[in-house]
Amino acid sequence: MEKRTNKYKLKLELLATAKVDDTIYTPIELEFDNHDNIFTIIERMKNRNIFKTQDQATEFAIGLKMFSEVMLKNRENELFSEFRPAFSEFMKKLKSTPTQIEDKKN
Repeated sequence: MEKRTNKYKLKLELLATAKVDDTIYTPIELEFDNHDNIFTIIERMKNRNIFKTQDQATEFAIGLKMFSEVMLKNRENELFSEFRPAFSEFMKKLKSTPTQIEDKKN
């Protein structure tokens, strides 16, 4: 049985440079898959209210899910061997962080 994944497209475009003479790159469009629904995770991160802005919650969710999926797909890669236990603990801590909605109920 083939494992089904969610398919996504991400476009990254440089809108402004920090330095006047920095290179302007052509936008990148990347298609990728992820076993989770990233939009649901973005909403969960926004509801947790643990970052200064909703945009930071979105950036975090996208970055974390893209990173963790690559790590999963390359689980035998020695690069991740020392990091994997710390990442596992980090994910447990993140998942145990209450959401803003849960806080309002209590």
